[in-house]
Amino acid sequence: MSQSTAPENGNTTPDESAKAEERKSSAAQPAMKARVDVKHPNLTMLGLYLGAFLGMLSETAMNIALPDLMTSFHIGSGTAQWMVVGYMLVIGIVLPFTSLLLKWIPSKPLLIFALAMFFVGSLVSGFAPGTSFAVLLAGRMIQGISTGLVLPMMFSVILEVFPLNKIGAAMGTAGLVVMFAPAIGPTLAGALIGAFSWRAIFFFFAVIALVALVCASIWMVNAYKLTKPHIDALSCITSILGFGGFVLGVSLISDFGFSLPVIAILVVGVLAIACYSYRQLHMDNPVIDLHALGIQQFTVGALIVMMNFGITLATMYLMPQELQNGLGVKVALTGLVMLPGGVVNAVVSMFAGRLFDIVGPKWLVRGGLVLSMIGVVLLMLAGPSTSVAFVIFAHVILMIGIPMAMSPAQSSALASLPQHLSTDGSTILNTMQQVVGAVITAVATILLGAGQAASHSGGKAMAFVTGSRWGFTFALALAVIAFLISFGLTKQTKTEDASKR
Repeated sequence: MSQSTAPENGNTTPDESAKAEERKSSAAQPAMKARVDVKHPNLTMLGLYLGAFLGMLSETAMNIALPDLMTSFHIGSGTAQWMVVGYMLVIGIVLPFTSLLLKWIPSKPLLIFALAMFFVGSLVSGFAPGTSFAVLLAGRMIQGISTGLVLPMMFSVILEVFPLNKIGAAMGTAGLVVMFAPAIGPTLAGALIGAFSWRAIFFFFAVIALVALVCASIWMVNAYKLTKPHIDALSCITSILGFGGFVLGVSLISDFGFSLPVIAILVVGVLAIACYSYRQLHMDNPVIDLHALGIQQFTVGALIVMMNFGITLATMYLMPQELQNGLGVKVALTGLVMLPGGVVNAVVSMFAGRLFDIVGPKWLVRGGLVLSMIGVVLLMLAGPSTSVAFVIFAHVILMIGIPMAMSPAQSSALASLPQHLSTDGSTILNTMQQVVGAVITAVATILLGAGQAASHSGGKAMAFVTGSRWGFTFALALAVIAFLISFGLTKQTKTEDASKR
């Protein structure tokens, strides 16, 4: 039996060169071909994009409607807040099951069901009798079922229908959807309430959900092979108690403080999450395969996404309140002041994804986090006499930095996963975002109140500015932590790695 050896002088024959080129070409091939071959992947994603847009839009749009709801239904702020808490609670319960559902139900009918839930929920809330807040809340929680399913589906399906070398651009489009919707939510909701009433918001949601349903029915594909794994009842119970209990407990802190019932809910939630996580790591067919967290690129990217999402929520929560109560901007103008930043956010989200395909995540993420730090520091410098133009400038800087880091970090994390972990990775990311979202909102609320209480001069406006600065300091700390974590990022996913997946 003969053996071949490389020439001692290091030269290669024409045949060897041809074979080397062939190996290189075959290694590059997987990067140019999607796992699921579709003719128009952007059309395939359209129903998911619209569904995710609705889910994120409704989170901020509802904040503007709460005062009108309190008047219409004769309820207090604590009761009205359930329109936000109840929505987040359902999302927190549904999200962890998305990966499992995609292994049992074809993705197209699952998406159609999710969008139908948003359509039905919007109509239930829109037509709710003025004497029944319970009906209004029921419709809102039905909407949460849809958002809990659509968000992780959007990011996981991208990995199936786009080739590896175009995933960054696709994630940029998804980032545009996720980041732009909350930015225009206050402006859009204010306009609809001003022209019609709070019911117009829900009818607007219903129209968009109907369009999304049509798009999904025409272009969506079944992106996954159904494996139908065993469903573990204990995992399901601990998931509901853990994620649902923790999100509920943290959401109630701002209203009830660390009272005994709130502490009890948090303890049950944390213990259930610990039990759930241990069980998933020791099962043959877990509900969510947490082994994805053992991949460094995924874990580092996920942590940066969490920190960046926290910066977004904290600043978007604090800014409208500071503008109104600290700088004296009228409610009708608050949304307009934040609109330029929202537009810039959308544009940068698109370009950040495309740049990721070219240069990889490291410098984009670090540059974005530096800009985020600068934007937050500028917001901290604002006071009662600060011009609106300065606040807009600071917000625009922040809205360049956040998507510049978010899309590459998320793309890097998800692209690092093998195919059998792609849905689990997307579910992990989105579940963590909802949990982090509840925690960040609660911490920002607590810091806002503590800062106001600590301010002893300058009047009510200055006290609110002081409280906002405490909250912005928290956002700055998140940006610094994310920047340090970003040094764990590796280069762009290599073609050789893609071929193994």
